[in-house]
Amino acid sequence: MRKLDRTRALYAEAQQYLAGGVSSDARRAVQPVPLYVDHAAGARFWDVDGNEYLDYVLGQGPLILGHSHPAIVAAVQAQTARGQVYSAQHTLEVDVARTVCRVVPCAERVRFNSVGSEAVHAAWRLARAYTGREKILKFEGHYHGWFDSALYSVHPPLDAAGPAEAPHLVAGSRGQARSTAGDLVLAPWNDLEALSRIMAAHAGEVAAVCLEPILCNTGCISPLPGYLAGVQALGREHGCLLIFDEVITGFRVALGGAQQLLGVTPDLAVFGKAVAGGFPLAILAGRAEVMDLITRGEVGHAGTFNSNPVVMAAAAAALRELERDDGAVYAQVTALGQRLMAGLRQAAADANVPLLVDGPGAVFSTYFTDRPAVNNYRDFASTDRARMGRLHPRLLDRGVNIVGRGLWFLSSAHTAADIDQTIAAFAGALAEDQATG
Repeated sequence: MRKLDRTRALYAEAQQYLAGGVSSDARRAVQPVPLYVDHAAGARFWDVDGNEYLDYVLGQGPLILGHSHPAIVAAVQAQTARGQVYSAQHTLEVDVARTVCRVVPCAERVRFNSVGSEAVHAAWRLARAYTGREKILKFEGHYHGWFDSALYSVHPPLDAAGPAEAPHLVAGSRGQARSTAGDLVLAPWNDLEALSRIMAAHAGEVAAVCLEPILCNTGCISPLPGYLAGVQALGREHGCLLIFDEVITGFRVALGGAQQLLGVTPDLAVFGKAVAGGFPLAILAGRAEVMDLITRGEVGHAGTFNSNPVVMAAAAAALRELERDDGAVYAQVTALGQRLMAGLRQAAADANVPLLVDGPGAVFSTYFTDRPAVNNYRDFASTDRARMGRLHPRLLDRGVNIVGRGLWFLSSAHTAADIDQTIAAFAGALAEDQATG
C-alpha cells in the first residue's frame, strides 16, 4: 500500500481554502484522496509522499511527448526570458498558425484561445453567424466544455435521460442557465436513422452539428463505419456546418487529428491539449469562408492570453517534435498502446474477467462488460462502473495512474518495459478485486 501521510495532510489543509479541496472537479474523484504531485519526468511522476507512478493520464491527454520534454522545456525557458505577455503580435503565433494550416485538413484559417471551452464557444458563435440560425445539435455523452450553453447530457442519470432514440437534454450542474437548453438539439451517438429523424424535426433551425469524432469523454468510442460521412451528408442536406471537437483527439491520434485518421473533413474544428505539449492552448480552425466572418469583424473573438508567447513557444516546439521523421512518433505511440491493449485483454482473459478494451492505441478505454462493443453513452452506462471505480485505486497502489473512468493515454516517453510493468500491475489489481470484491 502507498504511504499517503503528506498527501492526506495537504488535502485536509486545502479544504480550508479551495472549494472541495481541488481546482477541478475531475481531480476530486481520485480515491482515497486526490493526488498531490511533487515532480514529473517522461512517463512518470512522483507524489509528495515519494510514491512513483507510471502515468497514463498525462494531464488528461496533453502530454503525448511525456512530462517535461527537453525541447519544450528549453523553448519555454528561452521565451520566458524574452517576455510573457505582449498584447501584440509576434512571430511564434504566425509559425504555429502556418503549421496548423499545413497539417490539419480543415484548417484554412485559425484563431487561438487558452482552453477548449472557449474555443467551442467561439465555434458555435461563428456557426450561428454564418448560417443565421440559433440551434446547435450535440450528441448524448459528448463533452464540449463546462460553459452553460454546452454542459448538457454528458453523463446524465438514465432515469432522467429519456428514450435512447430521442434523449432528453439534462443539465450538468445546478446554477446552469436553463434558458440555454432552448439553443440545443440532442441526438444519440452512432445512430444515423435517429439523427435523420431529429434533424428533419428541426429543419431550418440547426446552425451546426458538433461532435467528438472519437468519443473520448465517454469511454473511447469510435464512429461506426460510414457514420461520420453520413452525419456530414445530413448536415449538408439541412444546410448545417459540421464541427469536430478535437480537443482530445487533435495532434494525438494523428498529426492532422481524427479528421485525418478517419478521412472526414469538417467545416470547423476545435483543438487543445496535445498541441502545446502540456501548456494551455486551444485552437479554432476551419474553412476560410466561415472564419473570415472574424476577419471582417462581424464575429467577435478576443482574449488577453490568446497566442500567449510562452504557450506558443511550447506549441512550436511540440509541433516540431510531432512532425519529426514524417510523424514517426504516432506509429511509436500507437504501437505501444496496442501492445498494452493486447496485454490487458490477456490479463483479463487469464483471470476470467469480462473486459472490453477499445480505441486506436494512442488513447483507449477499458470497460468491464460482456458486450462485444460499446457504441454510445447508453452502452457505456451499462458497463460495470463500480468495478472500474474499485480498480482505479488498486492500480494507484501498484504505481499505475489512469483516468478513473477507464481511459488510458500513451506517450512517446513510455517504453516496452513500462508496458510490461503495467500489465503485471493490472493483473495484480484484478486478482485483488476478485479476492475482496
